[in-house]
Amino acid sequence: MELVSRILDGSILYSSRGEPLGPSFYRGRVTQDDRIERLEEVNLLAGCSRKQLRAIARISEVLEVPAGSVLARRGDPGDEFFLILDGSARVEVSPRKRGRLQPGEYFGEMSLLDGGPRSATVVADTPLRLLVIKRRDFSTLLRAAPDLTESLLATLSRRLRQAEARPMY
Repeated sequence: MELVSRILDGSILYSSRGEPLGPSFYRGRVTQDDRIERLEEVNLLAGCSRKQLRAIARISEVLEVPAGSVLARRGDPGDEFFLILDGSARVEVSPRKRGRLQPGEYFGEMSLLDGGPRSATVVADTPLRLLVIKRRDFSTLLRAAPDLTESLLATLSRRLRQAEARPMY
């Protein structure tokens, strides 16, 4: 049922040939404690308590995708946050600005927070196992847990202050 709704709402992932991923799109098994442990590594969530991380872990899904899958296309609408559990992906912000994402690294945090378009294209270099959080679930959680919203705002404010404190050239 989840796969069908993802196909209908256009949020399905694509293969390297541009074809939607079908039944091979697999939901893996990762324990709640594993999820919480990995979420603790996300600097956006640095100010969150264990209880708050547990709530976020409950709304997350684990997905496995094959190498060559396009996880995000620059400019496309985005409403999911991805945390890499296993495997690697390449990211391209522009033809001159490229990188590689490894386990523990993440992308989609801006779309998770503001629902804006993707700022980069991300393609799986290897088979990937990902922890995924959907914006609608995250928004529902934030409305239900004002303390979590407060923690996120404090972290974002801290990051903005650090960015403003950097010397400009």
